[in-house]
Amino acid sequence: MQHFGFILASYLSTALILGALALWLILDHKKQKAALLALEARGVRRRSSAAESPATASHGSDQVTK
Repeated sequence: MQHFGFILASYLSTALILGALALWLILDHKKQKAALLALEARGVRRRSSAAESPATASHGSDQVTK
């Protein structure tokens, strides 16, 4: 029972830090989601959802110059 105060303080500080981290992650997720929606509303699209254009299709490994 000598170290009960230290152990309790350690657990409480760990819980506080983990709770703050979880809250920060939730708030940051909402912020990033809002930023993505704002960009999409302005017409900016993600590269992964765009169709492959002929300019990017010709950059394959089949063009080897000797």
